Order: sequence, then structure tokens, then C-alpha cells
Amino acid sequence: MTAPLWFDPTEILIGGTWQPCTSGQTIPLINPSNGSELALIARGKGDDIDAAVSAAQSALDGEWGRMTALERGRLLTEIGRRVLDYVDTLAEIEACDVGKPLGQARADAVALARYMEFYGGAADKVHGATIPYLDGYTVYTLREPHGVTGHIVPWNYPMQIIGRSVGAALTMGNACVLKPAEEACLTALAFARICQEVGLPDGALNVVTGLGTEAGAALSGHPGIHHISFTGSVRTGALVQQAAGANVVPVTLELGGKSPQLVFDDADIDAALPFLVNAGIQNAGQTCSASSRILVQRGVYDTVRDRMAEAYRGLTVGPAMDDLRVGPLISNRQRDIVRGFLDKGADLTVAATGKLQNAPETGAYVVPTLFADVPPDHTLARDEIFGPVQVLIPFDTEEEAVRIANGTDYGLVAAIWTANGARQMRLARALRAGQVFINNYGAGGGVELPFGGTGKSGHGREKGFEALYGFSTLKTVAAHHG
Repeated sequence: MTAPLWFDPTEILIGGTWQPCTSGQTIPLINPSNGSELALIARGKGDDIDAAVSAAQSALDGEWGRMTALERGRLLTEIGRRVLDYVDTLAEIEACDVGKPLGQARADAVALARYMEFYGGAADKVHGATIPYLDGYTVYTLREPHGVTGHIVPWNYPMQIIGRSVGAALTMGNACVLKPAEEACLTALAFARICQEVGLPDGALNVVTGLGTEAGAALSGHPGIHHISFTGSVRTGALVQQAAGANVVPVTLELGGKSPQLVFDDADIDAALPFLVNAGIQNAGQTCSASSRILVQRGVYDTVRDRMAEAYRGLTVGPAMDDLRVGPLISNRQRDIVRGFLDKGADLTVAATGKLQNAPETGAYVVPTLFADVPPDHTLARDEIFGPVQVLIPFDTEEEAVRIANGTDYGLVAAIWTANGARQMRLARALRAGQVFINNYGAGGGVELPFGGTGKSGHGREKGFEALYGFSTLKTVAAHHG
């Protein structure tokens, strides 16, 4: 498989100019479907981050900073339209780079276009407020950009996360420095090219590829950055926040998850089943909001276990371009981590597994595995696996279900399957999660829906209109006129 690139991936974008990184060094990108070298990317470092931050500040001081909200919105809307022109190409690139089945990669490209459409339409609709105050005063608030924002984007959903973070930041008039994950950079570079085609002013978006320990660390601690958006692991997120804290810079962190779905005796099992399975195996389980815990009330436990097992036995795993239900993991390193978790489940009951289909031995494949009758305190029930692994946990009462659901360090997403309206309302409040879905899961991607977590799932919100508040700062103006 060869990605259909129309650009040189060894170049980085600084101030509107594509150029090699200062070190001249490169990093190989590996195709996870077969282990072959896909492309080389630049190994940007601190000097390149310095130049990118300077270019972003120049854009704020120049053409980009002078643009009105209406003008920014029209640009973003046009970028969304242009992304749609490239949907099939972007999907092929992402499938090769990330290992995502082609249909899922295409959905991500469509979602990127939708983010640009949503935020383009929102740009001139962020309003301040007037505040009643003392006689002789008029007080009002303004929403203003932070300035230069840093965006560290992971490898599992590059296009979607660029859309929700860079798109929202540009909407509010920030200038962005984007550092994509070293394992998956190609659609980030492609998106920047598309932005240039549409006419995004030079320096409004800068892209520096490289290692997280080099370019990512330099961006996190750069004194010229005014806000950081990071999506990734808890460990790295803590380092990013620590580095940003030295400059007293706000950080939005979207980290891990161990998201539960709670299935009660009165649930519509036919409606729930596709969500129960897909939320665990989509993108080979490499999703922060993956539902890796399925909590089932005992009255329907056997039914849910048997039907999920049947669905698992029908799952096929193979190369991304074959467009099966499950592709490879991002890398052999990630494959080995997930296999390590499977080894830790040797004491558990395996309800069912999927099967490989035309999967090269050199690829990063893990067969989807469903475990049954898992104790809530087991490692596989508490730790984020980030692979196509789900555990079934039985419960008796509503109180027990809530206790188990809230019994991890994470709090990102949860779902409730029940016909009982009162229970729906009780549990929506009781569950510790940034998003709670009732009789559904994920709401079709939900560009409009604020997203973020509690606990070790992070803090701050992206997606939806709420993200625009996070990518801006509030100024209060109190005018005394007598």
C-alpha cells in the first residue's frame, strides 16, 4: 500500500513556507498493516518550534490578527468544503498511516470537514454580555483569543482531533502551532496544504513534525505559547501540564478512559448490541472514549454475553485497505502492550474472539477478545488497554452498577441502557463522566457535543460551542460615564 501523497512529508510549515527542519534529520513512518516504511517525516526540534511560535505571533500582529470573525468564519467554511474534495485521498492516506479501516478513515475525513463547517458558522456568533452594575457605569465583556496556541495531537484520530482543537482555536482568532504524533503525521500535513490552498494567512497555522520528547516538549514549555491543547496518555499529559505550568499557561487535557456501558434488565438488547460491540472495537479499540467495560444486570447477563460473543466471532481483522471491521494497531509496540494485557487476563474466561483475515505477520494485529465474568477490581477492568478488548461485568442493583462504573481513575464517557425514565435521570447525575449517553453511545461522533473528562481523563472541553470558550479568554470592561 502506498499513500497517495501530493506533497513532500519531510517538510514542515512555518510562516507559510514549507521547509526542511533545521537538523535535517528524518523519522520513518511505518505502515502498521504490513510493517513497511511508508514515508519519512522531518524530525523537528526546539529551533523549529521557536520559529513556528514566532511565525504565529507575526500572524497575530499582521493579516490574521486583523481579520474579522465573519472573515475567519468564511475561510474555515471554505476549508471544510475543500476537505470534502479530498475525502477519498485523505481516507487512503489515513488508512495507510494509522491502519484504520478505509471506511472508518473516510468517516474521519468527513468529520474534519464537518468541524470546519460547524466552527466556520460559529465564528461570528460568540458574543459578550452586558452586566448590570452601579449607576453611571456600563459594564460589558469581550471574548478574545489567547494568542498563540499549541496543539499536540495523537495518532489515533489525527483528522478529528485537528478539527476539534485547531478548528476551534482558529475560529476564536488564535494562531496555531500543531505538533502531530510522530507515528501519524500525513493527514496533518495534508490538512495544512489544504488550508493554504484556500488562503489561510501565513502563520495562522504552523506544523512541526517530530518526536514528542523533542518537538512536543519544546512546544509544551515554550514561553511564547498562551494555551496548550493535548490529547494523549495520562503520563504525557501530566508532563505537558507541568511544562505549561512553568509559564502559567492554561491547558486542555483529553486523556484516557475506561468508559462503561450499563445494561439493565429492561434494556432493548437488540438496540444496544451494535453499540456495545462497536464502541469497544472501533479503530481496533484505540479510542479514548472506547467502551471497554460492559456492566450487565444479572437478569439479562447471559443473553448479552452470548449475543456479544456471537458478534465477536464474526469480527474479521486485516489490512486497513481491506476495509474490514478491525484493522491493525498503530505499531508493533502498541500491539505488544495490548498482548501484555491479554496475558494478564489468563485467569479470566474468554467468551469469544475474532479472527485474522489476510493479515501479514509483519503487521501490528491483535485479535479482538471478549472476557466474561470479570471482577470489577481486575486489572483488565480498571486499566486502559487501548486495544480491541472488552470485559463483561455482572451486577445486581443500580447502586452496585454506579459503584462499579465510578470505580476507576477515569471519567470520560458512560452509557445507560434502560427503559426506566427515572433511572435514566438518576444515573445521568450519578455517573462520573464528561459525557453520558442514554440508550445510545457516542451520538454519531457528535461534533456539536462538548467533550472532555474528569479525574485522570483530563479537564477542559473540546467540541461543540463550549470549545470556543476554552480557546478564548474573557475580558471585562467597566466604563464610568456618570
